[in-house]
Amino acid sequence: MPPRYYIVSWDQLHRDAKALAWRLMDKGPDGGPWKGIVAITRGGLIPAAIIARELECRLIESVSVVTYDEEQRGTPNVVKSPDAAGDGEGWLLLDDLVDTGTTAKVVRTILPKAHFATVYAKPAGKPVVDTFVTEVSQDTWILFPWDTEPQFVAPLAKTAAR
Repeated sequence: MPPRYYIVSWDQLHRDAKALAWRLMDKGPDGGPWKGIVAITRGGLIPAAIIARELECRLIESVSVVTYDEEQRGTPNVVKSPDAAGDGEGWLLLDDLVDTGTTAKVVRTILPKAHFATVYAKPAGKPVVDTFVTEVSQDTWILFPWDTEPQFVAPLAKTAAR
């Protein structure tokens, strides 16, 4: 069965990331502000920017784990470590999506004490994150705004089989 696609617009991503920021407001160390944010690149960069603004967090680090080649899953490879975050204590770790949890588990070994949050979560990866906003089915492929572009679509009356 072909995967289902869920298209996320820029507006939807912004609303969902802001909703995640609301959930994270009081979860910093001792209910206070986070020491910083670690964005998992590339997908976590834009949600991290939105959440950093909402939480007034200025210290942003990144970790880069390459797992996908187009839509094919491969072996995770850490190509940039988040050195400034230490073991993650007091830090917020952000990604756009947790799918199978493969990337999440790799990053968890690097930052075991970080609070891990994602905007979207699939059932297989959900247990690896601490906070998320929206759950989607495992067979859904999310198309983020940076993966798509608007284009003309002919009216149904012109394309329907007669």
